Amino acid sequence: MIANLEPTAAKAGTPIYHLKIVLDGTKPPVWRRLQVPGNAHLGWLHAVIQVAMGWTNSHLHQFLIGDLVCADPASQPEEFDADPPVLDENKITLAEAASRQNDVLGYEYDFGDSWHHEVTVEKILSSDPASATGACCLDGARACPPEDCGGTWGYDDLLKILQNPKHEEHDSMKEWLGRPFDAEQFDRDKVNKHLKRLKWPRVTEGQLRLVLIARDDYRK
Repeated sequence: MIANLEPTAAKAGTPIYHLKIVLDGTKPPVWRRLQVPGNAHLGWLHAVIQVAMGWTNSHLHQFLIGDLVCADPASQPEEFDADPPVLDENKITLAEAASRQNDVLGYEYDFGDSWHHEVTVEKILSSDPASATGACCLDGARACPPEDCGGTWGYDDLLKILQNPKHEEHDSMKEWLGRPFDAEQFDRDKVNKHLKRLKWPRVTEGQLRLVLIARDDYRK
C-alpha cells in the first residue's frame, strides 16, 4: 500500500460510490453526480469524468489526494529533482484514495486553463453486482465549458459575449465555437449512453477517443 493512502476496507463485494463532481469557479455551478465501483482505478475514473463532464481529453490531467499527485505517468512532463513524485493513477483505486463518506479529491484538467474539479464522496453503498463494472450518471446540471476558452474567467467572458449580439466579438466567438452552445443544456440520458461504452476495468486513450467522438458527433 502506498503511504498516506487508506487501505480498501475489507467488505464482501465491491462498495458502490456516489460522487458529486463540481467544476470550481462556475456560477451557477457545472456539476455531475456519478455512481461508480469503489474498486475502479483513478485512470478509469478519469475517463468517466471526461465523458460525463463533457471534456474531450485533449489536455493533461491529474488527481490530487491531499499532498499526493496521481496521474498517467506516460503523459506527464519530465520531472525535476524538486518535483513531488507522480503516483500511477492506474494502480490506485477510488476506495484507496477516498475510503470514507465526505472525503474529497481534486481533479485538475488542462494545466493551462486549470479546470479544477472537486470530487466529493456523498455515499458509499454496499455491493451491487449490477453496478460493479460500470459508471452511471445520476444527475447533473449545465453544459461543460468549451475547451481552450481560458478557464473560468475566459468562460465568464465568453458567456457575456454570446448573450450580447451587439458585442464586437459576438460573431467571431460564434464562429470560433463552430456550433450552437447552450450553457444550461445537460442530457443525462446521452451521458449514460456513452458511459456504457467505456470498457471495464481499463480504458485505453484510443478507446476513450472513440467514445468522445461518438458523444460529440463530429460529423455535424
